Amino acid sequence: MLSEKELERYDRQIRIFGIEGQEKLKKAKVAVVGIGGLGSPVAYYLTAAGIGEILLIDEQIPELSNLNRQILHWEEDLDKTPKSLSAKRKLEKLNSDVKIEAFVGKLTRENIEDVLKDVDVIVDCLDNFETRYLLDEFAHKKGVPLVHAAVEGLHGQATTIIPEKTKSLREIFPIPPKKKEKFPILGATAGVMGTIQAAEVIKLITGCGEPLANKLLVIDLAHNAFEIIELK
Repeated sequence: MLSEKELERYDRQIRIFGIEGQEKLKKAKVAVVGIGGLGSPVAYYLTAAGIGEILLIDEQIPELSNLNRQILHWEEDLDKTPKSLSAKRKLEKLNSDVKIEAFVGKLTRENIEDVLKDVDVIVDCLDNFETRYLLDEFAHKKGVPLVHAAVEGLHGQATTIIPEKTKSLREIFPIPPKKKEKFPILGATAGVMGTIQAAEVIKLITGCGEPLANKLLVIDLAHNAFEIIELK
């Protein structure tokens, strides 16, 4: 049941998917893997939307060059506060009704089942395909939807993986691109794609709208071009 405070707080989105949809959000647990340029807006908007429980996963500590896009990390966090804990502190102030959990570390084959137990949706906000493939395998094994996005420069891509209904991430990207130590990125690009990921999560949980299932959204902010590629 939603309290009077929650009914008022979420009034504008309840007008979209109803009280039942908001209650589904309240009961859901979402894992955000990578709390950087993508993970920051994802976690921010999911917290604002009233997801019941959010698990933040990251092993890194913020650096000065992160701050053009990783909006949950501030100058006071530099070189000392792990990203998942830095984000947790801000998000708890944003919405005290949402349970925020933090895991400081890297997902591996040895720990993934324990770390991601009981999650309803996984959000891929990573910068490497090695761990993305691991998430993909886990998602298909457990039947958990996986919302993927990636960004570079002024370009981004996003798709939603639904086990037994869509192609796997490995099928879509069978040859992973080489990992770059540093790549160009405009903060607004990560903001746009992270917001799209947050919307995908909300659509999956509430059943409102059409997710990017078997579709790859590709954006080019340099030329204001948006394209959806059918993956069937």
